Amino acid sequence: MSKDYGQTVTLPVPFDEAVPRVREALAAQGFGVLTEIDVRATLKAKLDAEMEPYLILGACNPPLAHQALEADRSSIGLLLPCNVVVRADPGGGSVVQALDPGTMVELTGLPELRPVADEARRRLGAALASLG
Repeated sequence: MSKDYGQTVTLPVPFDEAVPRVREALAAQGFGVLTEIDVRATLKAKLDAEMEPYLILGACNPPLAHQALEADRSSIGLLLPCNVVVRADPGGGSVVQALDPGTMVELTGLPELRPVADEARRRLGAALASLG
C-alpha cells in the first residue's frame, strides 16, 4: 500500500488553462516558482517518448524556506522547493498535486520543522482550494 504524500485537485479545464491558474494561486499564497520541468518535452527530446502534458513546478515561499534552512541547513535543501505537479487528465481536464510539506518533518525527524511545514501545508492547501 503506497503512502499519499500530497494533496490533489482535479480541474475541469485543459492543461494550458490550468497552468497559469496554478501559478496565480501559488503567488497569492506567497509562493514563487523557482524551477519548472516540462516532463513531456524532456522525455520526448531524450527518449522520443510520448505522454500527456506534465509539468513540475518548484514552488518556494522565501520566508518559510529561510525558516526551514535555519532549522536544518545540512540537509533540508534536499526537500526544497515544494513540488507542485500540473498534468493533463486523460479523461479530460487537469490534475494538480502538491507535495505535503509535512514530509519534511517525517523524513528529517526534526520537530522544529513542524511549524514551517504546517504553515506551508496551510498555504499550499489554500492555493489548491482556490482553484476549485
